[in-house]
Amino acid sequence: MSIKRAESLQSKLQTSLDILIKKIGKIQIGTIKQFPLGWRKAAKGRTVWRIVEEVITQNLEKYYADLDMTSITVSDSETSIHDFAAIFKGEEKEIHVNIKTAVFGRRAQKDDISKGTGLKKFYEKDADGEFFIATFFLNFHEDMTIEIEKCVAFPIAWVPDLYINPSNNANLQSGKYKSLEYAQKREVSEFRVLFEEAMEIALKKRRAKLNS
Repeated sequence: MSIKRAESLQSKLQTSLDILIKKIGKIQIGTIKQFPLGWRKAAKGRTVWRIVEEVITQNLEKYYADLDMTSITVSDSETSIHDFAAIFKGEEKEIHVNIKTAVFGRRAQKDDISKGTGLKKFYEKDADGEFFIATFFLNFHEDMTIEIEKCVAFPIAWVPDLYINPSNNANLQSGKYKSLEYAQKREVSEFRVLFEEAMEIALKKRRAKLNS
């Protein structure tokens, strides 16, 4: 995938997800009666991420035609590296998207953004595959609702701080995938070379640790 094509698809995906966020509105998690002391330690992305993911994918399935898409396929696998695949109007090829959540206004940190082995298989199947990370930023309200404040659609090939964690199931990690200002624009072919090198380094480190 060329940089120009990635820019075009990123723009389409970003626009579609921005529209989707407005359609979704606030998500009611509970009531003040049920949570008399509020969110407390539960005001974290990992607490509600599965519910938010379900809200997003169900609304994508319902409104995809309004989002400039001709088709949407939601993954039914818990081990898949993508949450949905979509085809935009005027396009023939699917893009694959992994949904992430983050707390709005919270300092960015390094996170797992994909399973390394899964991403490797993805590119073995399609060397020019179009893969995106879509991060939805959540705001936790006192009325026990959460609201998606914004979303950032980020081509995985543009991740600047490419790192494979050798001690964490070879997961691809990044701390700079939540803002396009950090994007290092690359073609997929260039990213694949760097990714495969990082996977090999992680594998060597893992072997060395097991043999020590």
